[in-house]
Amino acid sequence: MKPRKGYADGRWGQIHYTQCGEGRPLVLVHQSPTDSVQFARVLGPLARRGLRAIAVDIPGFGGSDVPDAPPSIADYAHIVPAVLDALHIPRASVCGHHTGAVLVTEAALQYPARVDKVVLHGPLPMSDAERAQWRALLSREKEWNLRWDGSHLAELWGVRHRAQPAWTDLEAFHANFVHGLLAGRTVWYAHDAVMSYAHEAAMARLVQPTLILANTGDAIYGYSQKAQQLFPHFAYTELAGGTIDCIDEMPEAWAEAVAAFVTT
Repeated sequence: MKPRKGYADGRWGQIHYTQCGEGRPLVLVHQSPTDSVQFARVLGPLARRGLRAIAVDIPGFGGSDVPDAPPSIADYAHIVPAVLDALHIPRASVCGHHTGAVLVTEAALQYPARVDKVVLHGPLPMSDAERAQWRALLSREKEWNLRWDGSHLAELWGVRHRAQPAWTDLEAFHANFVHGLLAGRTVWYAHDAVMSYAHEAAMARLVQPTLILANTGDAIYGYSQKAQQLFPHFAYTELAGGTIDCIDEMPEAWAEAVAAFVTT
């Protein structure tokens, strides 16, 4: 089944999405910095499992227009109903990875009538102090220094490569790196919004059935473990290994874990 691309109207212009399948609708929101290319390998597997998978580019990434000013997570959350409206879908499940997990949490809170189930892969139940530390660390994304010799590319490649050990898929690493670069000078908007958002408190307010999805090789795997302890009433599924590119690295296992929760 061949994926199809389209656009919805949003607060800052057009929102790009790619969809595949004809079953139960599932909105997918990526980590940052990359775009919906992160889900390219799972659209087919999700469709074969009875889902209409809709991978959305967060504004400022991929084919979605750039916000006029740095948004909050509450601002970003409107992309979920905007895409559903464009596709004439009254209600859907949502699934987000890292930044996407934070965004879909807020979407489920703001638009409860539009969201029936929530999948959080790599949630971020951080303390205020931890978020401040991460925000300071990620502030380097604001230093957008292009160089004629291209050395900035090697530097940024190195930053991603050092983010964690045990990378396994060079093609996936390259694709997510390149698509992250396309965000340009506003690449920092998403992480800045994430680190200004109290995800733990927001998760506590979710009323929809929720799955915490983790992979043990994730650089922030510890936060998934913390979320499981904080919210034992949420479903929990853990995949062995992988990195922050887990979705690319184990598409069938990932799609099976998500579909098993969403379709039951």
